[in-house]
Amino acid sequence: MIHPGLQTAMGHCGLIAILRGITPAEAVPVARELYAAGFRLIEVPLNSPEPLASIRAMRDALPADCLVGAGTVLDPNDVARIKDAGGEIIVMPHSDPAVIRAAKAAGLASCPGVATPTEAFAALAAGADVLKMFPAEQLGPVVLKAWRAVMRPPIALVPVGGITPDNLSTYAQAGASGFGLGSALYKPGLSAAEVGQNARAFIAAWQRAYPAQETQA
Repeated sequence: MIHPGLQTAMGHCGLIAILRGITPAEAVPVARELYAAGFRLIEVPLNSPEPLASIRAMRDALPADCLVGAGTVLDPNDVARIKDAGGEIIVMPHSDPAVIRAAKAAGLASCPGVATPTEAFAALAAGADVLKMFPAEQLGPVVLKAWRAVMRPPIALVPVGGITPDNLSTYAQAGASGFGLGSALYKPGLSAAEVGQNARAFIAAWQRAYPAQETQA
């Protein structure tokens, strides 16, 4: 069963902001722009500067319906630190069952990275809430469509890597449940206003691809 907070957030909008490289000083202005645009899921990769400080700052600044979490989580021992900082989501580039189990034991949502059906089903057996299809550029919509034949909803498939407003609809038609958005949304050096502009372009693309799931900011 999917984590209830994650299910609610994805029901609002399945776009996950990946803020790799963000600093604590930027965190709140960028997060507020994302929230205003309609985002309800934000991830700070642990290889960013002071990621736990950024997570804490955003968690304290945003409404409770916006989930904040950590990405690039490689060590199960990091889960407790992330939770202490206010993190609610554990996102991984891989599918280590020890990290998945640690996240679930802490009451956090688990989003492991998978690249094969074997990894996907093993992650689900370990307790994964959402399957992060990574890297999406390598897998592509054709693979996503094939996976959907055996991984039907409510299993959530979330492509990550190379997603843009222009190609989002192709993945949506193949069966994507949501998307992780990286450098096309945020990269170091962009102002909060520029991130907000990118966010609104993604929200518009989401609404075109999923017209029955109208997102309200």
